[in-house]
Amino acid sequence: MAEEAVTTLRAELARFDRAEEALALLEVFLEVGREQLGAVVLDPVGLRLPDQVTDDRALVQGLIEEIEQEERGRERSFDMQDAQARWDYVRLAYCSNQATVWSARHRTTYFEVVGRERATYWLPDSLKAQYFEALSTRGWVIPADWLSAVAKRPKPWWKRGGAS
Repeated sequence: MAEEAVTTLRAELARFDRAEEALALLEVFLEVGREQLGAVVLDPVGLRLPDQVTDDRALVQGLIEEIEQEERGRERSFDMQDAQARWDYVRLAYCSNQATVWSARHRTTYFEVVGRERATYWLPDSLKAQYFEALSTRGWVIPADWLSAVAKRPKPWWKRGGAS
């Protein structure tokens, strides 16, 4: 069975006028994809609030301090069925060195933040269509380069990870 085409969408905080726009787009994604999501995790070591985040700074800093007082070294998982956990993850993802949203069977990464600097969505066509519709319905502007991004078929597993 052929894998569904996937669209890569860049989502760094710096590409948005306000960091809160990136957070809102992630929040909508987590709501829309909730039934297809697997593990939603982040690395709790070295959490740091980005300067671009202006709303809820004190609340997010409080979350960071609370996590720092807990046991370190373990990946932190978030339950996407819980509204508070979704809120926490959305605000902490861009504070983390590594935050990931997996598909239900861990075969696909849907979203990832690396080093607080890079953020990417990898969306199969069906989920992308649902996500874009939800963004439009809620009145969010979809970045122009997201609308023009071309979906590609993933490389076969035996060609992944090697030299291209």
